[in-house]
Amino acid sequence: MVRNIFITFEGPEGAGKTSVLKEVTKRLENAHMEFLATREPGGIRIAEEIREIILNPANTEMDAHTEALLYAAARSQHLHEKVEPALQAGRVVLCDRFIDSSLVYQGIGRGLGVEKVRAINEFAIGRRMPDKTILFDLEPSIGLARIEANRKNEMNRLDVESLAFHEKVRAGYLQLAKEEPERIILIDANRPLDEVVEEVWLIVKSLIEEK
Repeated sequence: MVRNIFITFEGPEGAGKTSVLKEVTKRLENAHMEFLATREPGGIRIAEEIREIILNPANTEMDAHTEALLYAAARSQHLHEKVEPALQAGRVVLCDRFIDSSLVYQGIGRGLGVEKVRAINEFAIGRRMPDKTILFDLEPSIGLARIEANRKNEMNRLDVESLAFHEKVRAGYLQLAKEEPERIILIDANRPLDEVVEEVWLIVKSLIEEK
């Protein structure tokens, strides 16, 4: 049975989406499901190299337009080289971040404007959108505290942005969720990890079965 469905995981820094994605992929493996788990920016060699440039904390002089263009470039290569072939092969694709991240981080957080960033990404990936997006919602102060406590050796350029920046990002995500309730599923991430994993697993399982 073909179950090609594109599901993205989104959320502000420290919301736990990556940890939840890892647990969900374990369950998919145990269920012997054909799937692809990947991430943005990254997932393939070229995009991973772009990721290193974008997230390097030493690159503080990076202009917001440059940042948005680099994300779009990495996304274009990743989509065409890895995501689309997997979907065409009938696989479930789970991706840690996609276009929504750019809309809120660069469009709102950096102040470039959502429509301007959307236009950049439409050039890069056409009108390809996820079938469903699972959005992990968390107060930015809690997320940043989690990062400080658990990821001290992996701090990147976005982790060290101001609290005000991350509050804009969260507000942007919530606005997208309000505008696209059919696509975006909102998850309360301010709970124990196992509770969030269980809820998300049931959602992913249901989406695959419906497909």
